Amino acid sequence: MRRVSRTVKVGNIKIGGNEKISIQSMLNVPSEDIEGNILQAIRLENAGCDIIRVAIPDMNAIKLISAIKNKVDIPLVADIHFDYKLAIESVAAGIDKIRINPGNIGNESRIKAVVDACKESNIPIRIGVNSGSLEKKILKKYEQPTAEALYESAMYHASLLEKFDFCDIVLSMKSSNVATMVKAYELAAANCNYPLHLGVTETGTEQLGIIKSSIGIGSLLLSGIGDTIRVSLTAEPEKEIYCAKDILKAVGLRQEGIEMISCPTCGRTKINLIKIVKEVEKKLKGCNKNLKVAIMGCCVNGPGEAREADIGIAGGNGVGIIFKKGEIVRKVKETELVDELCLEIEKM
Repeated sequence: MRRVSRTVKVGNIKIGGNEKISIQSMLNVPSEDIEGNILQAIRLENAGCDIIRVAIPDMNAIKLISAIKNKVDIPLVADIHFDYKLAIESVAAGIDKIRINPGNIGNESRIKAVVDACKESNIPIRIGVNSGSLEKKILKKYEQPTAEALYESAMYHASLLEKFDFCDIVLSMKSSNVATMVKAYELAAANCNYPLHLGVTETGTEQLGIIKSSIGIGSLLLSGIGDTIRVSLTAEPEKEIYCAKDILKAVGLRQEGIEMISCPTCGRTKINLIKIVKEVEKKLKGCNKNLKVAIMGCCVNGPGEAREADIGIAGGNGVGIIFKKGEIVRKVKETELVDELCLEIEKM
């Protein structure tokens, strides 16, 4: 059963409660390159991103907010560090959400100034804690960035906002250590009702990042924990979106788009299944039909093993079959399998 949290509104997206799990990513183009940021934001929106975050390192970067929001229809989050004035100016520029650590922006008067600006414009704040942002006092207490340390830091920052009667808060407690990240979110889920932004940070290579994110984010979602997710990869941001979608599909929380299943191959395989799978995946990348597509290596038990698939193909010796819900539709040449499969999917 999913943990039911408070609900906050980020532009036209709601986070928390029983709302669907939203997918986020962050622009990685230098802030002075306005056109580059716009183009990347458009690509992210087209890839299926629900919420985009942009770094606001200085006052010149405020220009990005209106420039990007004029070109995409999804909410924009300002990533702020240390300078409270950047948060206030971002709100004035029309940002949909602020990402900040209140304890890093100075005294209570500065925190109150940010809270007042966000309250007036109904803008939520995400508190983003990670292993490298822990307060010296907390780090000294726990000696290292443990799950308990991350959780305590997040709640400390939340208390700074609560002092001014502000509760439109989203929490994140990211770590590069999957077990630490999972435990930190479990602590937060058990002890507060704020919506949780899930993510594993500094994940390493693209492949390892996908694995770490899938384990960390996926396991929490299966436990009913999490309201919005960001897969962090050292790669093009669009790949973060594709991975996030796959995670949500794998745990049964999203049905939009194609879900592919394929066999690992064996000695019975008489076709180039690996090549075929890659071709099908590429051709169906932008397909939004809610279909389960199976790519199986042989006709012996392919249709039977993939009976739950809406449509699929199975190979033979130079030929293959197209099947729907386990029932054979027709035979085709191996060289025509991919094209014929895609034609059948177009009709569905």
